[in-house]
Amino acid sequence: MAHHENNEVIDEALGEKSIQRLEFRGGVFAATIPLVFFIVWAITLSVTELVTEESLVLGMVIGVALGLFFCKSKWADYAQSLISGMAQPVGVVAVIAWFWAGMFAKLLSAGGLVDGLIWVGFQTGLEGGAFVGITFLLSALFATAVGTGYGTVATFGILMYPAGVILGADPVILLAAILSGAVFGDNLAPVSDTTIVSATTQEADVPGVVRSRFKYSIAAAIPALLLFIIFGGGGDEGSREVITQLQNQVSPNGLLMLAPFALVLYLALSGHHLLTSLSWGIVVSIVFIILTGTSLTEVIHIYQNDAGDAVIEGALMSGIGGYFNMAILILFILAAAHLLEVAGTMEVIKNFFLRMIKNVVRRAELSMFGIVAFLNIFITINTAAEIAAAPFVRKLGKEMKIHPYRRANFLDTVTSSLGYIFPWSGGVLLAWATIQGAAEEYEFLPVISPTEVFPFVFQGWGLLIVMFIAAWTGWGLRYSGKNGEEVKPKDHK
Repeated sequence: MAHHENNEVIDEALGEKSIQRLEFRGGVFAATIPLVFFIVWAITLSVTELVTEESLVLGMVIGVALGLFFCKSKWADYAQSLISGMAQPVGVVAVIAWFWAGMFAKLLSAGGLVDGLIWVGFQTGLEGGAFVGITFLLSALFATAVGTGYGTVATFGILMYPAGVILGADPVILLAAILSGAVFGDNLAPVSDTTIVSATTQEADVPGVVRSRFKYSIAAAIPALLLFIIFGGGGDEGSREVITQLQNQVSPNGLLMLAPFALVLYLALSGHHLLTSLSWGIVVSIVFIILTGTSLTEVIHIYQNDAGDAVIEGALMSGIGGYFNMAILILFILAAAHLLEVAGTMEVIKNFFLRMIKNVVRRAELSMFGIVAFLNIFITINTAAEIAAAPFVRKLGKEMKIHPYRRANFLDTVTSSLGYIFPWSGGVLLAWATIQGAAEEYEFLPVISPTEVFPFVFQGWGLLIVMFIAAWTGWGLRYSGKNGEEVKPKDHK
């Protein structure tokens, strides 16, 4: 008996005690206070151009602390709920993706791939809007292959953003193209966590879900590509001196680093895990860097500075070092989002929408669209938002016998879009942090604020429009047949 009690004490100390319900002063929606405060804080700092990664973490910490004073339950239970929220696997997966993709991208950059891409642009005339269009296509391909939009943002923000700015691309539209490629891949990739979550929570198979949503992805991607080509040019020509100097300096040698990039794509498309694919890419990148005669200190350099302090530099360190603050931030956001579950906020929202649909399919699908969008406002890490919204979508969809593929598509497309659109969303903040790091290496790079880029994430906005039209008109609507097969509306009884 004593042994059992000791285990309970240890479990509680390690944060493994599960809190089922928290009570808040002011009702269930008071649980949104930490996230609402963070959103207001992030937008205010962004608009006033005072935003930093540390200040965003501080805003989230203050929001969580404010929520404590509205909690009627034991403060220890509030704290335990925060720890349970932080411990969700989705946060760990995102952080690992950032670190591995960051190291991989920095190694490609250290090997000269950015210079090689700039050389290609100078030689082929692939500049301005054309470069932005290619960036969108390549980032979409990469995200679809490796299955991580965040990893794509980290990789292309380091590689394509500097090259594109030099080649006359509009920095805002260029960054939006990278985010749009992340949207495309996050939504469509069979190995994406959002694809897997959307399929499994709606009791559907992943290949079938991917096939069924392809038409929505392409319907948004074609106009997005045209818009990026049309509006992607017109970058600042004020750096002509830098451009002339670069034309004499850059060479095609760095294009050798396309080999490890292609290897990662091949492994990912062959079904290997993201971590496996990127790890092989990192190993091969290091080999190529050594073979080309580049100093190993570009990969990792550990030494003592003049003050006697230990210093670690190089691509591997900078690859993960740029994401430490974002890793802390995502854990706090997940913690605050978990409060909505244990406070019963989610249950109130679900019941509201169930009362509203009144057995009308169009209302049910518009409600699914609305509830996923609403939760993404507060839960700014897309997979976490999807997990929160999944039970609502399943309940509403099953009530109307809507096929699991269709339900999964509403869940994923809206989530994948808004995760890279809202200025306070994880994808946009990650892009901003990435180009901040790139600007330290390339002094001429402008750092685009999160509020500048969000209107131009054309793939994200396009997907939202496509899915809203699908809900309103019934385009692509399929019901569940007797054996779980897809049934067209005209054949549904």
